[in-house]
Amino acid sequence: MVVPHTHWDREWYLPFQRFRVGLVRVLDEVLNAMADDPAYRFTMDGQLAAIEDYLEIRPARRGDVARFVAEGRLAVGPWLILADEFLCSGETLLRNLEYGMRGAAALGGAMPVGYLPDQFGHCAQMPQMLALAGLRLACLWRGVPAHVDRDAFDWTGADGTTIRTGYLPGGYGNAFGLFTGPAEGMPDRVTAFVSTAEGWAAGDTLLAMYGADHSAPAREITASGLRVATLAEALTRDPADGEVPRVAGELRSHARANILPGVISARVPLKQAMARAERVLTRYAEPLSALWLADRSAGERLIDMAWRSVIACSGHDSVTGCGSDETAQQVAARIAEAGQTAQAVVDLVAASLAEAAPKGALVVVNPSPFERTGLVLADLPEDRASLADASGRAVPVQRLEHAPTLLDETVMDDLSRLLGRVHERELYGHEIVSWHAGDGVFTVTVSRHASGAYAYEDLRRAVLEAGPGPWVVRTVAEPVVTVAALVTVPPLGRAVLTARPPAPGRPAPVANTLRTDPYGFEPVLDNGLLRVRVAGDGTLSLRGADGAEVHGVGRIVHGGDAGDTYNHAPPPDDRLLDRPSRVLVEEVCAGPLTGAYEITRVYDWPAGLGDDSDETVPTAVTTRVELRAGEPFARCEITMDVRCRDHRVRWHAPLPRAAAESYAEGQFAVVRRGLAAEGGGGERPIPTFPAESFAAAGGLAVLLDHVTEYEIVRDEIGGDGTEMALTLVRSVGYLSRNRNPYRDEPAGPEVPTPAAQCQGPLAVRFAVLPYAGEWHEAGLPRLAEEFRHDLLAVSGTGAKAGDGDGPGEGGRVAISGDGVMMAALRERDGRLEVRLVAEHHTATEAVVRGDFTAAWTAGVLGSPLSPLEVSRDDVFPGDGADGQGPARSPGSWRSVRVPLNPFEIATVHLGRA
Repeated sequence: MVVPHTHWDREWYLPFQRFRVGLVRVLDEVLNAMADDPAYRFTMDGQLAAIEDYLEIRPARRGDVARFVAEGRLAVGPWLILADEFLCSGETLLRNLEYGMRGAAALGGAMPVGYLPDQFGHCAQMPQMLALAGLRLACLWRGVPAHVDRDAFDWTGADGTTIRTGYLPGGYGNAFGLFTGPAEGMPDRVTAFVSTAEGWAAGDTLLAMYGADHSAPAREITASGLRVATLAEALTRDPADGEVPRVAGELRSHARANILPGVISARVPLKQAMARAERVLTRYAEPLSALWLADRSAGERLIDMAWRSVIACSGHDSVTGCGSDETAQQVAARIAEAGQTAQAVVDLVAASLAEAAPKGALVVVNPSPFERTGLVLADLPEDRASLADASGRAVPVQRLEHAPTLLDETVMDDLSRLLGRVHERELYGHEIVSWHAGDGVFTVTVSRHASGAYAYEDLRRAVLEAGPGPWVVRTVAEPVVTVAALVTVPPLGRAVLTARPPAPGRPAPVANTLRTDPYGFEPVLDNGLLRVRVAGDGTLSLRGADGAEVHGVGRIVHGGDAGDTYNHAPPPDDRLLDRPSRVLVEEVCAGPLTGAYEITRVYDWPAGLGDDSDETVPTAVTTRVELRAGEPFARCEITMDVRCRDHRVRWHAPLPRAAAESYAEGQFAVVRRGLAAEGGGGERPIPTFPAESFAAAGGLAVLLDHVTEYEIVRDEIGGDGTEMALTLVRSVGYLSRNRNPYRDEPAGPEVPTPAAQCQGPLAVRFAVLPYAGEWHEAGLPRLAEEFRHDLLAVSGTGAKAGDGDGPGEGGRVAISGDGVMMAALRERDGRLEVRLVAEHHTATEAVVRGDFTAAWTAGVLGSPLSPLEVSRDDVFPGDGADGQGPARSPGSWRSVRVPLNPFEIATVHLGRA
């Protein structure tokens, strides 16, 4: 059965708009063919975005598209975009399905197949995500393991969901050659195709995918005598019966096709920007606007715009970085705009919260659905450099630094020029408090939040009365000190803190405060949960409260890269360099709440591959290691100015104990991986893997703020792993090399990509901790949640304290349960929608508490599935007289319990009956 189709990369070796010109030409041909021939069928690559891109240019053809979709001849969706499944969050993948299926429904209906033709491997939760959207069939090419010897298999996701999956031996263009020769040769070409495909057939029908990249199938296919169908018709007309191979979990095998694993580490700044945009959108803009904004009309539109941009940038040739430099620049700009749009919504929430709190107050918001105690930074007046909660209890603070008081000094002959700098009360971003003229100096005192009477006319009169100059005009800020405050905030709630003069006596008690070496002989940070010592070579020694210990953490290793954006490949004479020429350790701060050291190591690295000289580039790699009160992990930020070319720089840490496997979180699952990858498809199966929020092996875990490439390194072939390596940066100069030592065939055109060398400033953040036992016993999902999602601090701007809950009745939901994580929270059709995932190795139960009277499960598209039993809940985190949580009458809260299998995703709607 012939399936006419195209595979359409929205952007790749050409940027989006240049590819779109070709899209218009191709779809013009297809729609004209469909109009002329009722037997013609076409499958649009599983993604709706290409149809939307086309209709922006050809809006008059929307009726044709809708008619052909309704007739079942044109298959569109179910995705909005063909995303890389490892370089975006699981929530982004679900929203991709939601937008794609909703948009396709408006045109007549989405193709009921989870078509994944060209992604570079497939994540472990894809079967469950497709099933949640009502899709029980998938079809794909890459990543299939060697034991799959049929064109159909049963694919089981991390939670146990199983869907029937069509496999495309030879790829999505396996029948492209059927129609490329003279008509009289057709029978021979069909015979050749059948002889190749018959050995794969799990049913009676052979699936002939007739299509290629960026081209339209020939019109004469319907006259060939072969059956023509859409992909959905082909897969549902003759389903494979009986036994088929079974595959569980992610599909990252190299056995049947290359999966191009180097895209995980190509153009690292793109991956960082994507993670930031997703985080701001999913965990701040969307949930906080639902909980705290009274008027969400503007925010809802902005959130929709941000989601569309994020989803578009998740494309398998977009965030991957395996396109041209022009394409990468445009992707970076769109990701930045998506993040800025989401941040605009956060700004709306922050302004609303600020207006409900008095000037000088600090409003701290918790983005997590459980109570958090964490650090926030605040700039306080020197004479009020302490904080108290709503009950008057002292909040622990640590003084960090003073802000400069002299903001500007200028000589003016005409003092009236000063008035041009003043905007009502604002001057240099501050508010005017007072002014004074004397001895040729006119001094203006400003404050971040001024109080007291002020009139612009009084200032103007003083300037005019001062007389002719020259005058020295000084702008002086009231003394301000930056403090770190340790704040406890209820689930998805807020705490309002008031600045006040420091009180004499003992400071507020703090659990797990930092302790330093009393003799100052060595750089040590210790909070009772973790001890960190900086060694002479700049590496770290870590010892946890559970006895887990590791030394030599943070070795920086430099090696060459003769590969491209798709595949890392070391040069034949690669030298791994890990010894710095000098090391400098400086204390940044030391106190009860936070302590930090800055470790600078200078290396002499080769300037690039293929240089005639032995030129080296001195490169300073600075690691800031910070330990905070109450945290069992050390925060690390590594910065460097990348000036070398064609290289890979990795951070290494020994494992406390040898490991035969690793665990990595990503896309709603914690995936167990061995130390090797299955090969056989013309690509070197190097054991580098992606991790989204953490990777762990042998008692060592790293908590990540963006999808990061990691490897468990073995001392010898076949042995257990002894080190973990994280890729900090990978620098290459070609989109694809025709001759890549680690790949048999080109993965694309050999286009130079000098910007993929990623030269310039680079900063990478993560946290590290040793642990005894297993990953789930260490609570890694919860620790990653706390590391990735900072408390939000906002300065009050109102005239007086807010009443009750403030706008939007925030803090209406709390979630608990072993390993239960909140992936998203938003308002949907007047209800709160909460996405839960059980990142736990055994069955668990989510308990959702809040201000609702009815609850039910829902599908990806928002349709209700089944009601949940709601019970009265007399205790809610944050209740009470301390003012940190919303005050409620006894028994006004409700709770609902949701049983969850390991790694099950559940969408719950909360509302009123």
